[in-house]
Amino acid sequence: MQLRPILTALRRHKVATTLIVLQVALTLAVASNTLLIVAARVVHLSRPTGTDEPHLFVIRNGWTMGQDATQVDANIRADLQTLRQVPGVRDAFSSQGFPLGGYNVNIVTHLKLDPDQKTAAQLVTFFASDEHAIDTLGISLVAGRNFHPDEVTATGPSDKMDPPSIIVTRSLADKLFPDGSALGKTVYLPNGPAAIIGIVGSLQGPLLHGGPLDHYTVLVPMRLADPAGVNYMVRTDPTNMQPVIAAALKALQASAGTRIIAAQSGVVTMAQVREHAYADDHSVATLMSIVCGLLLSATAGGIVGLSSFWVSQRRRQIGIRRSLGATTGDILRYFHTENFLIVSGGVALGALLAFYANISLMELFELPRMPLYAPLLGAVVLWLLGQLAVLGPARSAAKVPPVVVIRTE
Repeated sequence: MQLRPILTALRRHKVATTLIVLQVALTLAVASNTLLIVAARVVHLSRPTGTDEPHLFVIRNGWTMGQDATQVDANIRADLQTLRQVPGVRDAFSSQGFPLGGYNVNIVTHLKLDPDQKTAAQLVTFFASDEHAIDTLGISLVAGRNFHPDEVTATGPSDKMDPPSIIVTRSLADKLFPDGSALGKTVYLPNGPAAIIGIVGSLQGPLLHGGPLDHYTVLVPMRLADPAGVNYMVRTDPTNMQPVIAAALKALQASAGTRIIAAQSGVVTMAQVREHAYADDHSVATLMSIVCGLLLSATAGGIVGLSSFWVSQRRRQIGIRRSLGATTGDILRYFHTENFLIVSGGVALGALLAFYANISLMELFELPRMPLYAPLLGAVVLWLLGQLAVLGPARSAAKVPPVVVIRTE
């Protein structure tokens, strides 16, 4: 098929053609960046915590006023012993926080490789832990050993954190010691040195948007005896945790010590923690997906409307071509080719706008650089959408009998 007649016809409808080209370009630019945001959100909310999430729940336990750190520590030890004896409970430990949230004290500290280090210290998040923490969380040691019971100390909220040993995640070990020699090395916390005695595979910290800090996590051998409250992390054997949760709460209420566990938010499963933590990401991804769908629908509607208008305007031209021997396939190819040229013009302009918008968004938000395949994928979708949108008007034009068209014009 010759392109010259098509280009000539398009020049006669410059305004309409330009509007569709701009609409396609805007759709590609917005849709490419929107889908990039959606992909980033989906990746973010799909990140594993490294724990045995289906079998973990958290009890947010508060204490009544008037208890000092010594009394609180005794209550915590008694509670943990009680929880570990509940049928269906595999293990439990206490901490100031848990993955994806739930902390009531500062959970960020820093490490140095040398006490006189002049460069910036490495920021990390930490969990108060004991010898039961690794099994409770469902994480695994890839090197070294677990804490011994005598290494775990009771620490009040105003006491300095000065552990002789710590366990770190593999990502943090590789960051601190790229040569792979982290095990057995000494690092320096704000209050003194600590030896790395173990390395675990992966463990997300309490921060939700910690960036690189997400898996730069440290386990510190201490029981936080905070009169304000503590979190009990409990791992169960059965996946159906509700009976175990009910039994655990009943056992705690029957044990010694005055406690406060909120009826609504006092117990949460890790599945609920994940759902709550990533609710905003899920909402943004859903909203952006709807925006993309509306843009594509509007573009398809514009192409259908323009094509239908052109068919009505070209009835005489179509009838003459049919009377000169043009087949149904010739008419279909004409309109499909015309649409392909229009969409291609919009795609070329839209790709430039997409990359320009991506550069601007990278400066304002934490977005990755747009890969080349993103606008290419968008272009393919728009080409297919354009061909489908023009199919109806083109088939309508091709079905009109040539003699009737000539006589009615």
